[in-house]
Amino acid sequence: MKREESKEQARRNGRRGFTLVELLLVVCILGILAAVVIPNIMGHDEEARRQATRTSITAIEQAVQIYAMRHNGKLPESLDELTVGTDDAPGLLKEGALADSWGTPFSYTKQGKRFKVISAGPDGEIGGEDDLTN
Repeated sequence: MKREESKEQARRNGRRGFTLVELLLVVCILGILAAVVIPNIMGHDEEARRQATRTSITAIEQAVQIYAMRHNGKLPESLDELTVGTDDAPGLLKEGALADSWGTPFSYTKQGKRFKVISAGPDGEIGGEDDLTN
């Protein structure tokens, strides 16, 4: 009886951990999953930045239009005027909203009653094919 108990205990003690083959199999599966998932995630980063910048340009457009309504149709001279508040109302935008997703300040130009907001895009230079505008 004692011998059977010691065999049973030895069998239980011998099977407490994972074997090297089992661990290698899990590591291989995780490596395959990472090889499939990571490239798919990396490709969406740039598109997310572009979409966030388009959304920021839309918010700036709306802020410029509200500014014009408050100032009898006069457009702001610069985007900085949109961040300045008064005693009656806070600024229309926060200062951090004046830069695109890549950290480059938006370019703002006005011609009469029309205005243009431009993001330099990923390359950080205005005038390239990657620029985003309203």
